[in-house]
Amino acid sequence: MGFQKEDLDLILVPCGLIIMFAYHLYLLYRYLDQPHTTVIGYENNDRRAWVQKIMQVDKKDVGMALAVISSNTSAATFLSSVSLTLSSIIGAWLGSSYDNVFKSNLIYGDTSATTMSIKFICLLTCFLIAFFCFVQSARCFVHANFLISTPDSNIPHKSVELSVIKGSDYWSVGLRALYFAIVLLLWFFGPIPMFVTSLLMVTLLYYLDTNSTPLHKHESLNGGGSIKTAERRSPAPSVQ
Repeated sequence: MGFQKEDLDLILVPCGLIIMFAYHLYLLYRYLDQPHTTVIGYENNDRRAWVQKIMQVDKKDVGMALAVISSNTSAATFLSSVSLTLSSIIGAWLGSSYDNVFKSNLIYGDTSATTMSIKFICLLTCFLIAFFCFVQSARCFVHANFLISTPDSNIPHKSVELSVIKGSDYWSVGLRALYFAIVLLLWFFGPIPMFVTSLLMVTLLYYLDTNSTPLHKHESLNGGGSIKTAERRSPAPSVQ
């Protein structure tokens, strides 16, 4: 019994998925151990500074902050709707007959009914994970909206910061699920396109996720910070 084209799915598909998972585990390690080397950590540093500055302004002037949060909420809601719609389409497609779909002789790989079902289920799982993450992202941003707009309160900025960072992290995980979905979508055209796409995706994501810019030290532009620094550096005049 020689090598069959159906055996490519047993070799290339697991290798492609291992490459994707290994890269994201490496990214998670860098994010937890050296967050400044990742774009996610760099952006979270800016978000923390944004929350601290927003919590210092008067409650009457938080309209711009609420607009920023609302734009993030709208984007997360839109992507969650797209993910749910695609999940519904795939679920309906999975429940119908697809004997003549993706079974062309041009596809070099396994096109059996069992393999096709596995492809649909894996793609459906990615879209469902993306839907869940985007919904949770919108929930966190809405909670941050409530905290920022609460009048006459002494809410610590750490609570708002936690909601904003969690919403951003859920957003990032949702995007990663969509990236996996793109790779699995190419599996319908054969294991070779799927494996090549995995390599290209990891190369592109490494370029996009790597940060070499030092973290920006956010300081106030109203002169208050520089005055306090000057006061600390210069000794107070003695009273005679």
